[in-house]
Amino acid sequence: MEPQKPLPEPRQPEGCLVTAIRIPVRIVVLVLVVPVRMAWDALVVAGRFLNDTVLRPLGRALDRALEWTGRILFVWPLLGLWRYVLVPLGKGLGWLGNVLVVVPAVWLYRYVLTPVGHGIAWAARGVGRGFAALAAGLYAAGAWLARYLVVVPAVWLYQWILTPSGHGVMWLLRGIGRGIAAVGIGVYTFVAWLVRYLVVVPAVRLYAWVLTPVGHGAMWLLRGIGLALYWVARVVFVLPVLALWRWVLTPVGRFLAVVGREVGDALGHAWRIAGHVSLAVGRFLATLFRWVFVEPVRWAYRTVLTPVGHVVRDAVLRPVAQVARGVGRATREALASVRETARQARADFRRMLFGEPRETVAVDRREPTGLETRTLGRSTTALTKD
Repeated sequence: MEPQKPLPEPRQPEGCLVTAIRIPVRIVVLVLVVPVRMAWDALVVAGRFLNDTVLRPLGRALDRALEWTGRILFVWPLLGLWRYVLVPLGKGLGWLGNVLVVVPAVWLYRYVLTPVGHGIAWAARGVGRGFAALAAGLYAAGAWLARYLVVVPAVWLYQWILTPSGHGVMWLLRGIGRGIAAVGIGVYTFVAWLVRYLVVVPAVRLYAWVLTPVGHGAMWLLRGIGLALYWVARVVFVLPVLALWRWVLTPVGRFLAVVGREVGDALGHAWRIAGHVSLAVGRFLATLFRWVFVEPVRWAYRTVLTPVGHVVRDAVLRPVAQVARGVGRATREALASVRETARQARADFRRMLFGEPRETVAVDRREPTGLETRTLGRSTTALTKD
């Protein structure tokens, strides 16, 4: 089921003023908008025709030209440089680095640095053991001396001298604190009595008998002054502004709103009517152009140019294309033979400079194969295999 469309809202009744404004406004706007709409549609059609026939093919041609220019100027030279210069140079530098750096470094590490390192490690372990034994002896002697020269006298001093002295000092300080606390409590009680009867009681009576009546009188006076200022401001400012808004600005605003709404509606109707007029004129011009120009050109193409084109294709273009394909095939074969000759020449030159490549020698890694797995009953590990 199709969803029900909402019912249009009922239009409010309009007065004669709205009707009197609407008809002239729509006539004037229609007269002004029809030329603008026709000019706009003509510009749109011209722009689409220019885009389809000129700008888009031109852009594609420029894109293709820039692509081939980039290939010719950048891609192919860089590819040739990489393939025929940098790759052979890199391989040569890698071989030289392996012969001059890697092989001597591996020999030096395996036959010089490794034995020297093992010897230094053995000597360091011996020296470390000697230092560890010496340190253990020194630690035991220091612990014995510290026990009988420091710890035992300190314990005796704390137990027989410092502890009784501390108890006496604490008893004396506790008695002095109790006396000071009793004196402080008496002084606090006297000062509190003086503050109450010299400060608090007079301040309370001053607030209750003097400040409160004065404050009430001041509030009553300010309330009366504020009420009077309110009525003065209402009579002088608010009522005139309210009358101006109600009797002048509101009617003028409603009139301007009606005029603006009618102008907007008139522009919409005029734009749609002008669109229909422009569409009819465009169809008439398109039909006229078709019968005056397109149909004669189509007839000439079908009856004259197509047979001539077929004759040219069969008599000229196909033989030329066959000859061109034969030339291209011969050229590709010649280029393939030249590439093969150049590849063989490079291989002979590399063999002359560096000799035949060494064959890979299989190394026994003393590991069991897939069929000879390690088990608990067989000596198939790398350390026990014969």
